[in-house]
Amino acid sequence: MSSFFSRRLGFTRTRKKDIPKGVFTKCPSCGEMLSQADLEKNLFVCRACGYHFPMDRVSRVEMLSDPDSFEEWDAGMSSKDPLKFTGTDSYEAKLKANQEKTGFKDAVSTGQAKLEGRPIGLGVMDFSFLAASMGSVVGEKIPRLIEKSTERDLPVVLVCTSGGARMYEGMLSLMQMAKTSGALARHARAGLPYIPILTHPTTAGVMASFATLGDVILAEPQALIGFAGPRVIKETTLQDLPEGFQRSEFLKDKGLIDRVVPRGEMRQTVANLLDVFMKAREI
Repeated sequence: MSSFFSRRLGFTRTRKKDIPKGVFTKCPSCGEMLSQADLEKNLFVCRACGYHFPMDRVSRVEMLSDPDSFEEWDAGMSSKDPLKFTGTDSYEAKLKANQEKTGFKDAVSTGQAKLEGRPIGLGVMDFSFLAASMGSVVGEKIPRLIEKSTERDLPVVLVCTSGGARMYEGMLSLMQMAKTSGALARHARAGLPYIPILTHPTTAGVMASFATLGDVILAEPQALIGFAGPRVIKETTLQDLPEGFQRSEFLKDKGLIDRVVPRGEMRQTVANLLDVFMKAREI
């Protein structure tokens, strides 16, 4: 546990040269200058307008688990280079750079935790690692999280974000969609709940598989959620898209998302849902 939380990453944004780095951040939505300390205290949400900044995986684990309760699983699992991308833009070089940048081996961290005293299986995807693309490691760690949670009679909570399949791994990446979905089907047959939390952005193969297979699908405000991006869809259909297209609120109105939950309310919302689902199993 200590090794996981010791890998906390600093939250960085472009700042004016006359402002010391790490002291203030300008909100890209409303322009408010926010102190780093206040931003962290408010779960990286702008107090002025409610804009949700990116959040590192360690902070998300802390937000969704009781202190010192997170036990990480499969931390040392690292991707290989099956297609042998070479040159300065090689896959191995990108993996190494992202591992050094984030302090983690790949784009998801999984394990067991407690949320308000309730034992859960918990996974958190991290967009800062190769856009949280789904390769063999993501596609292995998430099923392992689900399967081990099924064995231990645990509900699963999974924070989702992704730019899609990891192209460096070709078909090995695409096959993870079926693999993760199959693990969730077995989890559901055991009568155990699964709650995905969709964050900005959640797209492509992740959105089309485990991110949208929850018993209740939650999303953060204004998160981009969709299979293909708005630009691709507009160019393909040659039509103007509705206002707010593919954002959380739009998808809630269309029935894909069950609830849009501000980050400050997410912990208690998930805890309440787990109570309902787990008590229903006893009836």
